[in-house]
Amino acid sequence: MKKIVMLSMLVGLLSSCTMKKTGGMSTIVLTGEITPLGMTTFQYGTHKINSENKTYALQSSRVKLDDFVNKSVTLKGKKVLGYPIEVGPELIEVSEISFK
Repeated sequence: MKKIVMLSMLVGLLSSCTMKKTGGMSTIVLTGEITPLGMTTFQYGTHKINSENKTYALQSSRVKLDDFVNKSVTLKGKKVLGYPIEVGPELIEVSEISFK
């Protein structure tokens, strides 16, 4: 009986844990002009940047991206796992921005 109770507690403990994927996020540096996202076919990110003939969706919890709209900048961030979705661009979590 003790084994059944212990096994039940172990299963309950493991099923209540959540895991967050943190590995595999690669740092990226982009240079270009930040613009508001506007209407898109994909629904993630708040802004975008065109860099090296490629568009990236941007989001940030550290930097107020609106302060850099229509300005040429160099930004540093990490690619968010799970993106792009379908035909959308890669999503970047911006951590730093500097003027070009």
